[in-house]
Parts: sequence; structure tokens; C-alpha cells
Amino acid sequence: MKSLHITGLILALWVCSSTIFSQNQNAQQQPQQQQQRPQPQQLQRPQQQQSLPQQPPPQQQQQQQQQPSQPQQQQQSQQQQSQSQQSQSQQRRTRQRPSEIVPADKTTDLSERAKIKNEEASKAPAHVVWLREMYRNIDLNKDNNAALYYPVQPIGDRMNLFTTIFKLLADNKIVAYNYLFDGREVFTDEQKLNFENVLKNYGIIYKTEGSGDNIRYLVENADIPSNEVTMYQIKEGWYFDAATGTYKTQVTAICPMLVRQDYSVGDITTNALCWIPYENLRPYLSRAMIMTSDYNNVMTYSIDDFFTKGMYKGDIVKTVNLKDLSLAQQVGNDPELLKLAQDSIENQLKAFRKQLWVQQDSTQVVTGKSSKKESSKTVSVKKEKEEKPKAAKPEKSSTPSAPTKSVRRTR
Repeated sequence: MKSLHITGLILALWVCSSTIFSQNQNAQQQPQQQQQRPQPQQLQRPQQQQSLPQQPPPQQQQQQQQQPSQPQQQQQSQQQQSQSQQSQSQQRRTRQRPSEIVPADKTTDLSERAKIKNEEASKAPAHVVWLREMYRNIDLNKDNNAALYYPVQPIGDRMNLFTTIFKLLADNKIVAYNYLFDGREVFTDEQKLNFENVLKNYGIIYKTEGSGDNIRYLVENADIPSNEVTMYQIKEGWYFDAATGTYKTQVTAICPMLVRQDYSVGDITTNALCWIPYENLRPYLSRAMIMTSDYNNVMTYSIDDFFTKGMYKGDIVKTVNLKDLSLAQQVGNDPELLKLAQDSIENQLKAFRKQLWVQQDSTQVVTGKSSKKESSKTVSVKKEKEEKPKAAKPEKSSTPSAPTKSVRRTR
């Protein structure tokens, strides 16, 4: 019996130990399984995205159906706007002269007031009934034109005409055109001048900055050949406007001439650099002040005033004619004949100006009658004086006169 009890106890102890050991193992495995087990929501969402595509609600479907029509309408409206802008630009170009067409990006440094003023000044007269166009050579060695040459090197804000033009071309603010072999100016895109070629041809040291339309040419003031530009050729027009009754001159184009001397040979060469429309230069020249007098050093005139007021003096080289011939081709190279031809053209301009305003004949007639009356009166008065006999003077008696008595009232 004792042996049976001992064996039962041993079996009970073995069962208890085995159950405790199994419980401990299960408790250690449960946290590992919880960490590895994914959440149910996370597993379901990717399965739905992969299995079923999302369908938009019916309102969004209607909007998506209407969206393809909207880009088409936008494209049509953009095309219409572009066509209207092109038509407006074409109309403006037809109204303007070629020299008046200036790219918009070339005048960004000008104010709106300067742009409007330049547009008004560059408009051609409306009712021109008479016009005479000619070319002149302006020699800067003459005293009347020296204001365009000095100072040769810039002094602060002061600079001469060629330095101003050179800096504008280097900064790509204005456009220049080629000087053709016959001296004509043609302001078209085909005849636009490449400023870099000018710098290379005449050996001017320069550096470039930027590229494309924004390119700039950096040139030191000492390397600008302003001392060699001692002559300009301009084209001017003399016209009479019937609407305003004015007789004026207007400069339409300007060309700087580079005069160089070869000291080894002694020859002097004159090279025309380019033609520049004066309308493009006007807003910049109106701000460039110059000194025009040795007695008054106040800079009261601009370069634009110098040209508009006709303060320059130059020799006529050519007039616009049917055969397109210069004076040298018409007359010859004889200096005396050239001088006579130039004087005759100047006299024609003066005679036409005198014919425009004639003095009234009535004033001359009235002054003539009054002078005749006054002369006849003076003649008649002189004759009357001569005809009147002179009164005889009383003769003095030799005998003494009797004494006179004074008669006074006596009281």
C-alpha cells in the first residue's frame, strides 16, 4: 500500500511540473506572434486598391466629360487674341515709317513721357505741299560745328556726339544700318548692321557680356575713336506744311564719318560707318547737353536742339533727284563749279521762302501817296515865300527927334 501511495504522488508531481512548463512556453510565444501578426485594416486596404479601381462619383464624371471642351475653347480664344494683336501691329507698322519702328526692348530705359514726346516729334507733317531733301557734310573742324566734337574724351556726364552714339550701339539700345555704295539709306531688316563687325574691321578693342539679344560690348573710353570722327553726313528735308503754314527743316538720318590718316604714306581715308535714323536718337540726344558759346559756358542747349534749330553749317553734297546723281556727278569735281551749284540751291530755298509771304501792296501805295502830298506842300510853301515882297524898312532921319513929354495924372 505504501508503495502505491508513493507512485501516485510521483505521478501527480510529474503532471503538475509538465503543465507548468507548457504554460511558461505558451506565455513566451504569444508576444512574438503579436509582433509579427499585421493589423487587419492594413491588410484589407491594399487588397481593395489592387482588386477594385476607385470610381469617381457621378458629379466628378460629368465634370471630367466637360473638361475636354474647355481647353478647346481656351485655344480658340488665344488664337483669336493673337490674330487681333497681329492685325493691330500690322496696322501700326503701315502707319509708321521704317525709321520710326523701334523694338520695344530697346527703349526700356526711357520714361513714358519721353516715349510719347518722341512719337509726336517723329510724326511726319500731315499736309506737306512742298518738300526738298538733300544731303550735307558737316565738318567738325569749323567753329560753328565744334560743339559736336568737344569734349573728345568724356568728362563726367559730358560727352560728344559720337561717344553718345557709340555707347548706345554698344549697349544694343539703337539699331544702325549699312551705308550703301551710292550713299543711300535703307532702313530694313536686311540692311541691319552687325556692330561686332565694325569693331573688328577698325581694330577697336572690346569685350562681350551676355548673349543673343542681350549682348553688350564693353569698350574703354580711351579706345573709342571719337577723335577720328571729324565729319558727319546728314539727310535733311525742307518742307512747307499747308495745315500749319510753317516752313521748316527736319533731320531724318545721320551718318558718322571716320577720318583716318596713314602716316606712313600720308593718305587720308574717309570711311562712312553706318546710317542711323534720327528718330531713334532723338530721345537720347535731347538729354545730352553741350556748350555752344565761348562767352556763355552754361550748357543750355542739347544736341537735339542743335539740329532742330539749324545751328549747324554744312556743304550740300547731293539733292534727291530723278537720276539719283550727286552734285559732283552733275557738275564735276571743279571746286568753283561745286560752290556755284551749292550757292544756287541755297538761293532757291531762300527765294521759295520769300514767295510764301508777300507784303500787301496797299501799305506801299498809302505810304507813296502821303509822301507825294508832303513833298507838294513843301514846294508850294517855298514858292509863296519867294513871291511875297519884302516889307520896306523905315529910313532913319538925320534930324534929332523932338523930346517926348510924359503925361501923368495929377491929383
